[in-house]
Amino acid sequence: MTTQLTPLTAPGKRPGATTPPAAPRPARRGGPRGHHPWTPWLYLLPALAVLGGLLVYPVYQLGLISFLEYTQAQVSGGEPTSFKGFGNYAALFADPQFWQVLLATVLFAAACVVTTLAVGCALAVLLTRVRALPRLVLMMAALGAWATPAVTGSTVWVFLFDPDFGPVNKLLGLGDFSWTYGRYSAFALVLLEVVWCSFPFVMVTVYAGIKAIPSEVLEAASLDGASQWRIWRSVMAPMLRPILVVVTIQSIIWDFKVFTQIYVMTNGGGIAGQNLVLNVYAYQKAFASSQYSLGSAIGVVMLLILLAVTLVYLRLLRRQGEEL
Repeated sequence: MTTQLTPLTAPGKRPGATTPPAAPRPARRGGPRGHHPWTPWLYLLPALAVLGGLLVYPVYQLGLISFLEYTQAQVSGGEPTSFKGFGNYAALFADPQFWQVLLATVLFAAACVVTTLAVGCALAVLLTRVRALPRLVLMMAALGAWATPAVTGSTVWVFLFDPDFGPVNKLLGLGDFSWTYGRYSAFALVLLEVVWCSFPFVMVTVYAGIKAIPSEVLEAASLDGASQWRIWRSVMAPMLRPILVVVTIQSIIWDFKVFTQIYVMTNGGGIAGQNLVLNVYAYQKAFASSQYSLGSAIGVVMLLILLAVTLVYLRLLRRQGEEL
């Protein structure tokens, strides 16, 4: 006789019934292998500590001094420090020179940004059109200008445009014309130096973006009869918009904070302060006049302006769907 074995079944189930697969276990809240949500912050803690010591604390001190009566008398201990509230800001906003310097700073920074972007983008397109050797020479020359310290570059430019010994006036036949005597010529000279040391960043960044554009897109536009300007305006610029936004905002921040070039090339702000910008103006108020609280107030105003520019930058990134 042959005995037929029947498979064991769980109580309450019919023989031959299939067992449904077990439901997947929910993932643990802490992430894989029990990692806690605050684990990434442990890795960021050293960098946050450094930033807190080098950025947050100085900004706190800057804001604190701007609300105090803090001059040379308080620094030397001759008089006690007193709280003025918004008195320093009221005095600053009531000074007509502050508004003149602010307007000059905005216009000068805008001119520097526009010129830097134009030169950088034009040379980035040129890099894609020349052979390997000229491209290498142009890249090395641009990176050399970028790596030159601001004090060194400013001193060299002052010598090049010197009315007595500079070669530029001799080549242009300007005689003993002084570039730093007039207000607009001095600003123009500083603008040239700022653009000279700033355009390499724009050029390299935009060039990398252009190389990332598929060549088929540019070839199709060229076969359709589009000019180089039309290709840049209708094809390259829209595809490079995120990169152009980044370099524009960074250029605004850098050019708005120009100090070394103005201070060195115009000897501290030009004749009677005609070439002052906010950074040099704050330096003169804080250290030349020993009005440290007033200089701190100017620094806080600059910080708020640059924070507003940064917020505009973040908002543009959100509109374009970029991750922050």
